[in-house]
Amino acid sequence: MRPRTRKMIFLAPLAILGMIAFLAIGGEIILLLWNWLLPSLFGWRQITFWQALGLLALCRILFGGFRSHGYGRSKWRRGMEERCDWMTPEEREQMREKLRQRMREKWGFGPTAGEGGGQ
Repeated sequence: MRPRTRKMIFLAPLAILGMIAFLAIGGEIILLLWNWLLPSLFGWRQITFWQALGLLALCRILFGGFRSHGYGRSKWRRGMEERCDWMTPEEREQMREKLRQRMREKWGFGPTAGEGGGQ
C-alpha cells in the first residue's frame, strides 16, 4: 500500500469525527446561548438541539458561505497588485478616478472629480 493511501485511510475517519464534534459542540453552544439569553430578554421560546443545529447551518449559509474565508478577496487583491505593478503613478491615479466615477454612477457616493480623497 502506498504511503499516501495509508495516510488518507488514517485521516478520513479523523476528519469525519472532527466534523461530527464541530456540529455537536457548535449545536450545543448555540442551544445553551439561545436558551440562556433569548427567552429572558425577548420572551422567545426555548429551542431543541436539532433547532440549534438548524440555526448553525442557517448562519453558515447566510453569513459564512461555503468557501474558505478570505480566499476570493486575497486572490482578487493579488491580481490587482500584479496589474498595478507595471503602471506609472499617473496611470494608477487614472484607474482610481475611473473606479470613483463608477462608484458614483452605480451607488451615488464617493468624492466628486474636483474633490481630493478626504482632504
